[in-house]
Amino acid sequence: MATVRRSVATLRVIGDDLQPEQISKILGHEPTSAQTKGETLVGKKTGIARVAKFGMWRLEATEHEPADLDAQVAELLSKLTADLSAWQSVTSVHTADLFCGLFMNRPNEGIDLSPKSLSALGSRGVVLGLDIYSGDDEGDA
Repeated sequence: MATVRRSVATLRVIGDDLQPEQISKILGHEPTSAQTKGETLVGKKTGIARVAKFGMWRLEATEHEPADLDAQVAELLSKLTADLSAWQSVTSVHTADLFCGLFMNRPNEGIDLSPKSLSALGSRGVVLGLDIYSGDDEGDA
């Protein structure tokens, strides 16, 4: 099995009443980007304005080619608190996920995620989400 060509990963915390500053304070790092519910957002490519329907705090990992989700998990978590009670205070109120884009060259490529990464995400209450693009799809993550 060939390795997935490229991976992108973003840790997201999502909630209706989410205040990005509070999440940054609890987790110990500023987000790559954030929004609050009701905020007007303008699309970077389209220029179209829309109103945010929920709050979100996002921290992006470095893109990897070839794909390396373990390295991306380690990178993200190394920037944030290791205090599991702090994470529980976030994930008991908001949804947290690691949103990953996997870009393949061919239809049959694969990737593993180590028990260490799975345990680290699970102990923090972070859901793993995979968005998989075949070799025929060259969309942006």
